[in-house]
Amino acid sequence: MTAFFALTTSLLWGLADFGGGLLTRRTPALTVVVVSQAIAAAVLGAIVLATGGWGEAEPRLWFAFAAGLVGPVALLSFYQALALGPMGVVSPLATLSVAVPLGVGLALGERPGLLQVAGIAVAVTGVVLAGGPQLRGAAVQRRAILLTLVAALGFGTVFALITEAATNVTGLFLALFAQRLTNVAVGGAALAVSVRRGGTALPEGGFPWASLPALAFVGLADVAANGTYAVAARSGPVTVAAVLASLYPVVTALAARGFLSERLRAVQAAGAGLALLGTLLLATG
Repeated sequence: MTAFFALTTSLLWGLADFGGGLLTRRTPALTVVVVSQAIAAAVLGAIVLATGGWGEAEPRLWFAFAAGLVGPVALLSFYQALALGPMGVVSPLATLSVAVPLGVGLALGERPGLLQVAGIAVAVTGVVLAGGPQLRGAAVQRRAILLTLVAALGFGTVFALITEAATNVTGLFLALFAQRLTNVAVGGAALAVSVRRGGTALPEGGFPWASLPALAFVGLADVAANGTYAVAARSGPVTVAAVLASLYPVVTALAARGFLSERLRAVQAAGAGLALLGTLLLATG
């Protein structure tokens, strides 16, 4: 079950990243974050009301609020790093986020077997290669590397926090709702500050109503991925769940290939193959 839910997480995150990347070509990144997360919060609010999730409020909910504070900071750092580029360095480097939940799992006493250790090494290598690392060309700005490391630390922290935010499915809905409300509050505040400083909140044509379904998909896929990761991490070893969930760059690259007809570089194709091999090793380990 751990492998199933973790791989579902990577699929959802990969598609959400692909959709978010397309949307930010036409709409400011902050607006994409706030609107997509607001839609997800509204849907989760309805689910919490329908399931009586309010009764699951407990001190663990503070983990969800913390995840909601860290998430937007990590996402915006990642977007800024991508803007500075080159993306061939930034994207693979962000996969260092897996180090946080891996460290948590080891600290809690998890000791993966030899086959799983091999699977982790192969899968992580595959993910990095699938991002299409740039091995030569323009120099990388120090600020881009710093922002990417901040984003990786933030993403990994969110992984660890959301796992601790609930102990059952109903409580998980409430935790995800609290996380999304906090995301919207933090992102909305950042958007307001940006506008006051002369930034733009909307594209030239006004609010992109035609993009509303895509915005909803990005927000709901992201929140669903958080949920499936929490289930994966609680149903089995965190070390395995974290690595399998980190395969999302492979999904993003394949989505770009399928929907945009982008050609995969040889290193990316090799990375996808290694990621698949690492997944098989982890699943059978």
